[in-house]
Amino acid sequence: MALIVQKYGGTSVGSVERIQAVAGRVYKTVQAGNSLVVVVSAMGKTTDGLVKLANEISANPNRREMDMLLSTGEQVTIALLSMALQELGQPAISMTGAQVGIVTEAEHSRARILHIETTRLTRHINAGKVVVVAGFQGTSNAGEMEITTLGRGGSDTSAVAIAAALGASFCEIYTDVPGILTTDPRLVAEAQLMDAITCNEMLELASLGAKVLHPRAVEIARNYGVPLVVRSSWTDAPGTWVTSAQPQGRSLINLEIARPVDAVEFDTNQAKVALLRVPDKPGVAARLFGEISRQKVDVDLIIQSIHEGNSNDIAFTVTTPILKRAEAVAAAIAPALRNPSNPKSDEAEVMLEHNIAKVSIAGAGMIGRPGVAAKMFATLAEAGVNIQMISTSEVKVSCVVNAAECDRAVTALRTAFEIEAGGQGSRGAGEIECIDSPLPLCTSAPLPNCPPVRGVALDLNQARLAIRQLPDRPGMAAKLFGLLAQHNISVDMIIQSQRCRVIDGVPRRDIAFTVSQIDGESAKEMLTQVAAELGWGEVVLDSAIAKVSIVGAGMVGQPGVAAKMFEALAQHQINIQMIATSEIKISCVVAQEEGVKALQAIHAAFGLAGSEKVVVPA
Repeated sequence: MALIVQKYGGTSVGSVERIQAVAGRVYKTVQAGNSLVVVVSAMGKTTDGLVKLANEISANPNRREMDMLLSTGEQVTIALLSMALQELGQPAISMTGAQVGIVTEAEHSRARILHIETTRLTRHINAGKVVVVAGFQGTSNAGEMEITTLGRGGSDTSAVAIAAALGASFCEIYTDVPGILTTDPRLVAEAQLMDAITCNEMLELASLGAKVLHPRAVEIARNYGVPLVVRSSWTDAPGTWVTSAQPQGRSLINLEIARPVDAVEFDTNQAKVALLRVPDKPGVAARLFGEISRQKVDVDLIIQSIHEGNSNDIAFTVTTPILKRAEAVAAAIAPALRNPSNPKSDEAEVMLEHNIAKVSIAGAGMIGRPGVAAKMFATLAEAGVNIQMISTSEVKVSCVVNAAECDRAVTALRTAFEIEAGGQGSRGAGEIECIDSPLPLCTSAPLPNCPPVRGVALDLNQARLAIRQLPDRPGMAAKLFGLLAQHNISVDMIIQSQRCRVIDGVPRRDIAFTVSQIDGESAKEMLTQVAAELGWGEVVLDSAIAKVSIVGAGMVGQPGVAAKMFEALAQHQINIQMIATSEIKISCVVAQEEGVKALQAIHAAFGLAGSEKVVVPA
């Protein structure tokens, strides 16, 4: 007999008829010999309606009272579903987050789960009852027993956390689509269903705007080895499995806040190629990386900075043995990228840098925890290590540094994140070393027989902040992103320009990064206030952007993937404003009005469409 946790979203329980249908599915599962915990969201648009009521009362509602208000939505659903099950003759009991023992931080509207007291829950399961739990909520462990909510996607988080705490056989997430698709079926009707996806790939897609699963839920599944499947509420189709590592005794105390970093990694076999002053127009990246692909040059990190005038910079890293080949490609194509109206002043320049290293912290939930990247930057600053390039993702933050500073950087990061050294070999040419902990890692290795790109995501809710003339010295990234972390502002893409200007004897570079649109104005205001004190220039905000991304564990070692993405955009005359990559993700910032067209073009270019259209129920 299996112990199963099922979660049903708001659409799945949006009416009495749908609640009765869910009860029928639950009853059928129990009759098959399984024990069941069911986590539910508020009915339909109930939460939106409650928020609207609050805003009619107050322009800035108190966060505690908002938690008190919003937690009532799920309580309606749990009572109705329990009644529906009882009508079918199935013993059931409804329980709020507090009653089920979900203990959280004392942080209203965005609390993280600390632990779950499972005694009462287990007692009801052993008595043969279906326990129907209110998702999205818990209670603080302070003496006041404050009701807290977990933020967007909180019911997913509740369900997977309960599955982890109970050691459930697996967790099923029921939604209005048949599983995890290659992209949003509302934008591409022929989006294809995936049978399985790795947890690292799913973490990236979830953080990039794929709404089928919340990143926090995937993070818990990854850390505790919870088998996770996404299925349709309307059919009996098998859905999509999210593969995760086997659990190895990770503590359930401080469930969502303990040890965000599993490993420190480094690679000393790196070199950087930068093209400065390339024209800011569609097709430039496609032309460059198309030629790189044809010459079989495997690229690691790629960044394209924000434009300066009519040009911008593109930089990429390669392994040392192929540097000469990469240099030859860049040098050959640079003259062809000149601005024909002013070829001398705007000639693209190739800049090489040997003796660099990439140091990384690996784990889960990096973007959702703004303090993690900030701590990495601060640690490097305290060790006197200057950062030359930054790559961020949900599962890894990487910094390119001087090779001579690599050992110092790794030692400092290992100490800061309490990572024990283990399994080290001698460092040689071409060798990548990983200093890791005994915690399980969900590898980003591709699943068998999978294409290099698994999914395409679009985020229309991002804003870009650019800071001009940031002093290029250790500690500046730490100060900047530390300030944002103090205000709980999560940062996604981070791009440092390759062009360096010396002003008043101080070398300076521009830096740009993306944040959620709702944080854009407050971040700009806060950073502008400290600009003079910290010695940086103008802070510029642009909210009219879109971020389109591809994700796939199989793109590692495939130089043609980036070229194909850039070419798809170029064919539709879509200009790329920024590029940032990690090992399993490539993201481009484009104009907001071109976001949907960009997603559709990229999805088609990689042949991800299925043969059938996916219809999402209203």
